[in-house]
Amino acid sequence: MAHWLYKSEPSVWSWDSQVAEGAKGTHWNGVRNHVAKQNLMAMKKGEQGFFYHSNEGKAVVGIVEVIREYYPDHTDETGRFGMVDIKAVKPFKRPVTLEAIKKEPGLDTMILVNNSRLSVQPVTDEEWAIICRMGGV
Repeated sequence: MAHWLYKSEPSVWSWDSQVAEGAKGTHWNGVRNHVAKQNLMAMKKGEQGFFYHSNEGKAVVGIVEVIREYYPDHTDETGRFGMVDIKAVKPFKRPVTLEAIKKEPGLDTMILVNNSRLSVQPVTDEEWAIICRMGGV
């Protein structure tokens, strides 16, 4: 199974907002980058990802799970982009900041470090294990 990272500005959609949606989860819409779109299209039900607060906080704060695979994004008037549905799984005991990620051996090639603008990105198994350890989960 693949792992992912979803970036969201907490003032727009926070971890607490995601948690409040409960088991029914919510759609991850608004992606308008073709690389991020390809990542969404590759996601399979049951795969997990990191929920990352971007701009404010800049930290991984929890784990989410794909509960519905790629389908059309109702907010895209062009019809070119889609979305997945995700639900919150568990919070991190300690947020893992971008600063800490950049200092951690083994994470220097992580997409978050090298292409911080990509809103939905894959995470390797090794990166997943390191960040989970850092976050206490």
